[in-house]
Amino acid sequence: MNQYTIQTAKYEHLALAEEICRHMEESAKARGTGIAKRSPDYIKKKMLEGKAVVATDKQGNFVGFCYIESWGHGKFVANSGLIVHPDHRKSGIAKDIKKEIFKLTRSKYPESKIFGITTSLAVMKINSALGYEPVPFSELTDDDEFWKGCSSCVNYDVLTRTNRKMCICTGMLYDPAEAEKKERESKWNFNVKTKVYERWLRLKESVLSKFRNKNGNGNNNGGNTEESKLVPMPEIKKPVEREKILVYSAIIAAIAALIKSIFE
Repeated sequence: MNQYTIQTAKYEHLALAEEICRHMEESAKARGTGIAKRSPDYIKKKMLEGKAVVATDKQGNFVGFCYIESWGHGKFVANSGLIVHPDHRKSGIAKDIKKEIFKLTRSKYPESKIFGITTSLAVMKINSALGYEPVPFSELTDDDEFWKGCSSCVNYDVLTRTNRKMCICTGMLYDPAEAEKKERESKWNFNVKTKVYERWLRLKESVLSKFRNKNGNGNNNGGNTEESKLVPMPEIKKPVEREKILVYSAIIAAIAALIKSIFE
């Protein structure tokens, strides 16, 4: 993806605002489903606030764009207006733009819930990879200003008739608190599994060391060096010793199977 430059929009990108708005409108018409219209001045405002990501080619031409909006006094934020130039679609650039705007959003609003509404299956897949989950509209912001932004969409009547409960779009939400909780649980499970595995290794070493000591292989150097571990065990002739070996081997095998099931 070296052919593209993806960065937080700067003053030098203001000239792209009109082209961005044109592509947004054309994309909405082509799909037959609308995205809220935004004026060039609004796009420029987002650029100057440092709340937009733009992708360009080596010549500085427009490739893609996305911006941040905040709602409910910053409790909710949205990555809105994702658009890619038709000549660069299916190149993977949309995914990279979403990653960059997501990273920018997390840095500016670390405690805010990030949400979006979309009709695009491709966007849903990208959002899912970032940790978003599909949710009913009731879990999204109740800020009227956000929903007013949908008034320019061709499906706005569906939204109003259902009292903002559903529409053609799918709501998706990233909750940083939930994401952190899942990460903690994942680390806890790993630590528990690791401790169990360490106990099994100690038990295994304890059993093997008993055999070494009984057969005189661990008396000279304590049975703790690599050399002592490599000394082959002599043939066990006594029936009682053979039975003990079988019992200990069965125990080790059972514990090993348990450990394997835990880690799988």
